[in-house]
Amino acid sequence: METAFVGIGLVVVAAALLWAVVRYRSSRGFSSTEERMTFDALHAASQAAPPLRQGLTQASAGKSIRYLRHLLGTPALAITSAEGLMAWEGLGSHHRDTIMQLAASTLDSARPAVARAAELDCGQPDCLLRGAVIAPIALEERVVGTLIALTWQEPGAGLVRAALETARWVGTQLELAELDQSRARLARAEIKALRAQISPHFIYNTLGAIGSFVRTDPDRARELLLEFAEFTRYSFRQYGDFTTLAEELGNIERYLLIERARFGERLQVTLLIAPEVLPVAVPFLTLQPLVENAVRHGLAGKSGVGTISIRAEDAGAQCLITVEDDGVGMDPGRLRELSTEDGGDGRDHVGLGNVDDRLRSVFGDDYGLVVETALGAGTKVSLRIPKFAAGVRAG
Repeated sequence: METAFVGIGLVVVAAALLWAVVRYRSSRGFSSTEERMTFDALHAASQAAPPLRQGLTQASAGKSIRYLRHLLGTPALAITSAEGLMAWEGLGSHHRDTIMQLAASTLDSARPAVARAAELDCGQPDCLLRGAVIAPIALEERVVGTLIALTWQEPGAGLVRAALETARWVGTQLELAELDQSRARLARAEIKALRAQISPHFIYNTLGAIGSFVRTDPDRARELLLEFAEFTRYSFRQYGDFTTLAEELGNIERYLLIERARFGERLQVTLLIAPEVLPVAVPFLTLQPLVENAVRHGLAGKSGVGTISIRAEDAGAQCLITVEDDGVGMDPGRLRELSTEDGGDGRDHVGLGNVDDRLRSVFGDDYGLVVETALGAGTKVSLRIPKFAAGVRAG
């Protein structure tokens, strides 16, 4: 008898567990329909956003429209631009000509519109589409396209508001795409500025140093020439906005080898690099301007031996990098003036401002350069690099 009760108890427990599992699977962990609807909307938006961050093209519209249609819950959705139909998802593709006429009107007026059954009448008895909302997609106050939601009945106020908000959200993603493209163009322009800054003085001095060894030490001249060739190949490469810290340090090593041909034993270098940070991705030509600045403004004007210290430390989620010299230093106020000057002596310090701008552009305002200097006290430049950052990968 006791066994029977135990068996009945197990059946009851099993039934309760089965009911709980079924209920959990049916709700997928959501305690209410509202929570599930919120999740679905956020999920659809998160899936539609990445393609739109590439700009409004047929490819990006085609990848995002399915999620946008799911977001609105309409039987059909179209995205158009001034160039024509970008994408169509769902039923009623035979309405394209009518839809394009409606889209053209909204593109011209920049005003949303509602199409009712008479305007969508296609004469096909099996076509159930009875209305559409045409919402303008704006980019910086200019209309660049339309989002057209087609529905089974004449559109109500709820669908109109939803379509307008969705179109506004699409426009925001396109603005972010344009901002990303502007930042990329700025980064490329700043790298070009660095390359232009490297070439005049450094190339002249390097060739002069190599020439001085041609007769007295041909092997040394050949070694320096090969190192110079590798340095220029790296510095003027045309691919990738980012590189690894290991590659950047390799280029610094070549640079310092060439400079020591000029300064001899006057230039001393110490490096302390944590192996864990060597694979960290850094913006291309981040360290070279800092080391060059240390050589040119720290040691070139100093009598006797000068030392440059380069450290890269592992700091959890970040990499801490410092470039320090024991040279002549400079007045902090004068450094601030030079960083904002165009031409003159300010050109000698453009590398620091350039690197600072690029770091802040890529990682945020918390990741700029920190410069500590004073007359007769040398200069220390510090920076932090996140080990992992969205969109940052060594190329």
